[in-house]
Amino acid sequence: MAPKILLFLTPLLLCYAAFITSAAEGEGLREAEALLEWKANLDNQSQSFLSSWAGDSPCNWFGISCDKSGSVTNLSLPGSSLSGTIHNLRFSSFPNLIKLDLSKNSLYGTIPSHISNLSKLTILDLSYNKITGSIPSEISSLKSLTKFSLLSNSMDGPIPASIGNLSNLEYIYFDRNRFSGPIPAEVGNLRSLIHLMLPNNSLSGIIPASIGNMSNLQYIFLYNNELSGSIPSEVGNLRSLFDINLHGNHLTGTIPASMGNLTSSFIATNLGSNYLTGRIPPSLGNLRSLSKLHLQDNNFFGSIPPELNNLTHLSSLQIYSNRFSGHLPQDVCLGGLLQNFSAADNYFTGAIPKTLKNCSSLIRLFLYNNQLRENISEAFGIYPHLNYIDLSDNELYGELSWKWQQFRSLTNLIISGNRISGEIPVELGKTTHLQALHLSSNQIVGRIPKELGKLKLIELTLNDNQLSGDIPFDVTALSSLQTLGLAANNFSATILKQLGKCSELIFLNVSKNRFTGSIPSEMGLLKSLQSLDLSWNSLTGGIAPELGQLLMLEVLNLSHNMLSGFIPTSFIRLQGLTDVDVSYNKLEGPLPDIKAFREASFEAIRNNTNLCGNATGLEACDVLIKNKTVHKKGNKVVLLIVLPLLGCLLVLIGCFFIVCQGTKRKRLHEAQSKDVFAKWSPEWELKYENIIEATEGFNSKHCIGEGGYGVVYKAVLPTEQVLAVKKFHQTPDVEKTSLRAFRSEIDVLMGIRHRNIVKLYGFCSHAKHSFLVYEFVERGSLRNVLKNEEQAEEMDWVKRLNLVKGVASALSYMHHECSPPIIHRDVSSNNVLLDSEYEAHVSDFGSARLLMPDSTNWTSFAGTYGYTAPELAYTMKVDEKCDVYSFGVVVLEVMLGRHPGNFISSLMSLAASSSSSSPSVGGNTLLKDVLDQRLPPPEDKLAGGVARVVKLALSCLYSDPQFRPTMRQVSSELTTLRPSLPKPFSTIELNDVLHDRIPIG
Repeated sequence: MAPKILLFLTPLLLCYAAFITSAAEGEGLREAEALLEWKANLDNQSQSFLSSWAGDSPCNWFGISCDKSGSVTNLSLPGSSLSGTIHNLRFSSFPNLIKLDLSKNSLYGTIPSHISNLSKLTILDLSYNKITGSIPSEISSLKSLTKFSLLSNSMDGPIPASIGNLSNLEYIYFDRNRFSGPIPAEVGNLRSLIHLMLPNNSLSGIIPASIGNMSNLQYIFLYNNELSGSIPSEVGNLRSLFDINLHGNHLTGTIPASMGNLTSSFIATNLGSNYLTGRIPPSLGNLRSLSKLHLQDNNFFGSIPPELNNLTHLSSLQIYSNRFSGHLPQDVCLGGLLQNFSAADNYFTGAIPKTLKNCSSLIRLFLYNNQLRENISEAFGIYPHLNYIDLSDNELYGELSWKWQQFRSLTNLIISGNRISGEIPVELGKTTHLQALHLSSNQIVGRIPKELGKLKLIELTLNDNQLSGDIPFDVTALSSLQTLGLAANNFSATILKQLGKCSELIFLNVSKNRFTGSIPSEMGLLKSLQSLDLSWNSLTGGIAPELGQLLMLEVLNLSHNMLSGFIPTSFIRLQGLTDVDVSYNKLEGPLPDIKAFREASFEAIRNNTNLCGNATGLEACDVLIKNKTVHKKGNKVVLLIVLPLLGCLLVLIGCFFIVCQGTKRKRLHEAQSKDVFAKWSPEWELKYENIIEATEGFNSKHCIGEGGYGVVYKAVLPTEQVLAVKKFHQTPDVEKTSLRAFRSEIDVLMGIRHRNIVKLYGFCSHAKHSFLVYEFVERGSLRNVLKNEEQAEEMDWVKRLNLVKGVASALSYMHHECSPPIIHRDVSSNNVLLDSEYEAHVSDFGSARLLMPDSTNWTSFAGTYGYTAPELAYTMKVDEKCDVYSFGVVVLEVMLGRHPGNFISSLMSLAASSSSSSPSVGGNTLLKDVLDQRLPPPEDKLAGGVARVVKLALSCLYSDPQFRPTMRQVSSELTTLRPSLPKPFSTIELNDVLHDRIPIG
């Protein structure tokens, strides 16, 4: 009987199997069609990454996994450089899809509502893309979802209440978007949730009490939002909680005592930077496994409950900037695990906790601005890992007798504003990593130990002590020093000339000592100096004119000395000076006509011998001269006797002059030169003949370049000094127009002293030759370096970014720190010269013009084709925004390794287009693909720098000048640290750079 049944059933089973196979094949075919349709709708370049997607069976395609029946269950393409939308992905064709991972791509547009068809989906990861719009409410249909990640996109709108229907959800990652509105109370329905990550958004309202229902929750990160109200007491119900981070909101109220009921697994809390107040609940001491407790920058008051001493697993305790009083937690380091302890800026009194001696793991300690009273020589142990300690502004006493040589990692030691006595220990010289030493406002005596000269200090402040003697070490060893404060001590002798070797010095204060002698001219070498205070000493002689070279100087105090003579005319260059005090000296003559002196109070210039000028309490200089003339009339009798004698002397001088003139004419005739007009920088003893001889009459063998205005020659003087000489092209009217107008500006141009501007040493013109004399810059023009394969490769991204900063700094100086401002008018890669270290030097001021504020600045065309601003095509009005445009072109040339040409117009067209879900053609091009391909793509911080420099360059290229930044803004932006890029550099497109997805401001 059985064989007959089998004979009957076999055809049926075969038919059923064929049906199932046919259905599976049909389903696989639909899935393949849907995937190929989506691929076809991706941007062109993305399709090449999916080259394996071909044929009818997707199971062998890249990024695809299938079940046994051949149905797609996994679509995972993270970091695949895909660009396009997911709107064209027919989700209804994937009934068995379990995982959809498209993270770390360049997908844009919104999340379509038909994503609700993925009823079996457990993982949805769209993180690190450019998704916009809000979360569709239809997301509630994904009942099987366990992980939902939208991390680092540009999504906005509220978090839908329907998310509470995803009862299986375990992980929510919505960090770094623009979500707004309240956290829906329905999140309390997510009983399976383990991670709730919503930081760095714009969420507002209160933290819902329903959060206490999420019994499996381990991590709550809600920091950097706009949440308000109090922390709900229901947080105490979260017995599985490991870490809660709520800092950077607007939370008020107190810490709920119920938090102390959390289990021993709770390890970290950060409630800093809110408006929380009240006392710390003792119940927090029950959290015995707590490793991080951050309550900084709130309004907590009262003493620290002793129960906090139970937190023996603490590695980081941050309670600074509150109103705590009483004693510090005395047993804070019983477990010996503490690495970071900051209780600064409170009202703590008493002693430093004794248990800190046991904290061999301590790395950073901040106890400044309290009222701690302790003998510092007994308070501390040995900390091999400690790198930063700040105990300033307390009432600490005793001597610095620690075993400093064992503090191997210490970089910052700050104990200012205490009552430390004794001498600076010699052992301090063995802390080889020390960069900042602040011991000001104590009672330290004796001399500075010479061993400090071995350290690579950046900051050294010893103000307001009782130190004496001279500076015992060679300050040239401190070449990295940026801040030096020796004020209010008993130092004597002369101010060291070697200070000029501290080329990085920014702040120098040696006031209120007993320094004598004159101001050393070497101080003019401190090009980075911003604040100089030499007041209240016994300095004599004149003010060193070299101080006029300190172009970065903002504050200058020379008061209460015995300085005499005139204030140097070189001070006219100090256009950045904002605060000046020269009172109580013996100065005379006119005040420099710069803002700092014009706006100086009478207190800042009083008690001098005979100063004059347009300032409160001073006579005008012309009145003073007139009074001197009247005084001289009383000496008429003397003049009547002296004048005849002078007459005879003048006759003799006249005869001598005639003879000399004859000799001079003969020499000039021999040199075949007439009518020489020349101006030379004071530090150069040059003559017209020196240049003619060095270039052999401008022989072509000395030629090193040629531009639109002239030919550049290399001139080697007999002293082996090397100069660059630019000889102008001669035209019949060149002397009557360009050069004649240029003469009036030579003095100003020769006064320019900036590290990124080629120094102009002189100008000479006559009937045969007219030329400029510059410093010689080794590598020549940026244009030639970019054309040279070897040099272009050597000029890596670090050097290129530094080069851009240098050019920006130079133009910012010209536009904003010179008086009157100077516009270059011909910024190009041919006029940016590079030295041996690839440092930039802006050159060729042949077309430069001074920008007079009251003039219209209409002028004849100047510039190089391909670099000139577009407005010059229809107007000849020149202002500093023309230089800004040219700068933008040069920066792109540096980044691309070639002149951008038509690339600029294409980019600006893209910039003008909408940043919608369908970008303009070419906008999806990867930034790394347009950069100079001779260099490997930049990495890490360099990548961020390159992306932002390109974006900054594009902001300089707007056709409307009013939308371009100033060079001061550009220069400032280039020196400001910015957060890391929002996505990997390899995925950044031109659309990201053009449409404000790469922040620069």
